[in-house]
Amino acid sequence: MAEFNIEKLSRIKVQTGLIIGVVLIGAAALGASASWLWLGLMLSILAGLILLQRPVLGLFALVIVALLLKFDIPTGSEVVLNPATLIVPGLLAIVILAMLRRQDVRIGGSRTFLPLALFLLANLISLFVGYALWDPTVPRNDRFIVVQFAQWLMYVFSALTFWLSSYLIQSRRWLWWLTATFLIIAGLLALAFISPPVKGIVLSQATVAVIRAPFWLLIAALAGGQLFFNPELSNRWRLFLSMLLVGVIYYAFYAGRESASNWLAVGSVIAVLLFFKWPRFRWFAIASLIIMTAAGILVPTIWDFAGGELEWQISGGSRLLLAERVLDVSWRNPITGLGPAAYRNYAATTPLPYLGAFWTQPQISSHNNYIDIFSHAGIIGLALFFWFIAEIFALILRLRSKYKTGFEAGYTIGMLAAGTGALAIMLLADWILPFVYNIGFPGFQASVLVWLFFGGLVALERIAGEPDLP
Repeated sequence: MAEFNIEKLSRIKVQTGLIIGVVLIGAAALGASASWLWLGLMLSILAGLILLQRPVLGLFALVIVALLLKFDIPTGSEVVLNPATLIVPGLLAIVILAMLRRQDVRIGGSRTFLPLALFLLANLISLFVGYALWDPTVPRNDRFIVVQFAQWLMYVFSALTFWLSSYLIQSRRWLWWLTATFLIIAGLLALAFISPPVKGIVLSQATVAVIRAPFWLLIAALAGGQLFFNPELSNRWRLFLSMLLVGVIYYAFYAGRESASNWLAVGSVIAVLLFFKWPRFRWFAIASLIIMTAAGILVPTIWDFAGGELEWQISGGSRLLLAERVLDVSWRNPITGLGPAAYRNYAATTPLPYLGAFWTQPQISSHNNYIDIFSHAGIIGLALFFWFIAEIFALILRLRSKYKTGFEAGYTIGMLAAGTGALAIMLLADWILPFVYNIGFPGFQASVLVWLFFGGLVALERIAGEPDLP
């Protein structure tokens, strides 16, 4: 045991020496020729050395970067990256190095991994099949393959985030800290965003994640899950989470109601949370909805709240027309799809008339995640995605039967609510798997956080108990 401690102490000294050395060398380099590039390089090396020792901190860095690090990285094409898109492959490289150093290479055995891996493979195959079968009458530029790989990589980075979270979280304590970190940072941003005097500051300093539906969806789900199902919370946490939930509801149903994705996402989350919070009222609520629908009250009320005929003319009708065009061109190859992002080129070959307007070369997005997946990877890709979703919900049910109260129960039901809301807003836009030409990599800064906390469900199923949670 003494020998082991000496070896461990030696490793710590070497690691500390490396970090100090990097800092000193970096300081000398910056003193000779200071620039943002050198500063970024030095900080990246320093962060890499720290993450090699504690890779799980990379998940915390992803939360911070996705919400607060606001700058774009041009690629020379129509695709613009951001730091959140780079931290995922960087963290993967660090995890692989840590595995090799420990001589412990393992992936994990969750049932969710197989359909997700096959989904990525199906999209990659569809890329090459789509290229081989490309209609020569449909124009494409020489760099279009870069856009297609960018679309595929957006799916890959989402899946990698899911796996990294499930792999790196080794205790409930780490999952709690990660959840608390998100709730504090995102919660303060949300509360500031709905305050007119400081809203401009948030928009100038935070990333575009704060104006995306997944941001508000995730706050409502995690805050509501803990508030309703975790009796171990302190009074300060209860007050903070109550403020968050009220603030999110205010934004979704009043200040930000012009975006249907906001109130549909938050409404779905609240409905699921209340369904599990007060089980005695489930059948009363369901019966009330049925009666209101049969009486012709519910649908007109939702229609008017969503903006009615005016909103349909401005947005709804055009979205339906765009979705129809994408489906029409995608039936060229319904089995494996046209390939990632390919429908934009195919859909632009025919003019698109709508309400007196005439788009000669329409730049089309379907504004529907399910249609996007079908067009990218066909029926096979869509079926594999639904298989993955089914495994996620089966995992949640297993966790729900095991955890009845406390942090774990709140997290499980919160993510069930988040999953329900995510499936709902996928009907309105590419919120969860962004389309490179629409929400794209900027929106990835919001959607990646949903994948991060879905990965926490896999970790929760695997890890041993730690009772000393806040």
